[in-house]
Amino acid sequence: MSEREPGAPLARTAKDLVDTAIARVETIPLASAETLLDDPDVLIVDIRDVRELEKLGQIPGAYSAPRGMLEFWIDPATPYYKPVLDDGRKLVLYCGSAWRSALATAVLNDMGRTDVAHLEGGFTAWSKAGLPVEPHQARRG
Repeated sequence: MSEREPGAPLARTAKDLVDTAIARVETIPLASAETLLDDPDVLIVDIRDVRELEKLGQIPGAYSAPRGMLEFWIDPATPYYKPVLDDGRKLVLYCGSAWRSALATAVLNDMGRTDVAHLEGGFTAWSKAGLPVEPHQARRG
């Protein structure tokens, strides 16, 4: 059994992990993010849960790659590899508030993918800024 009492503070909080990730990954400023929608060298990747996508919509043209599968879909050594995530384009990840995307970007950088960034403020900031949103488009591949 653990020496830590249930409910006691952790050695590192989730916020600590996010702050560490943000300090070392590339963050795309919200003010310049809309220009990426038409950039053929960028793939915008939504890492939110499908329930979030269905409820809130997504950035137009975003590719859905759930956070729980991202490392496996990126890695050509796994049976889950998705070539669309490894076709030479820069990946710009986003989630709801940029916490999960910061952590995911850090992990992908650690895996050797230095062509990955995340969106400042996530989908919440994007939609609050009045930027375009479309209904979730289920995609295969």
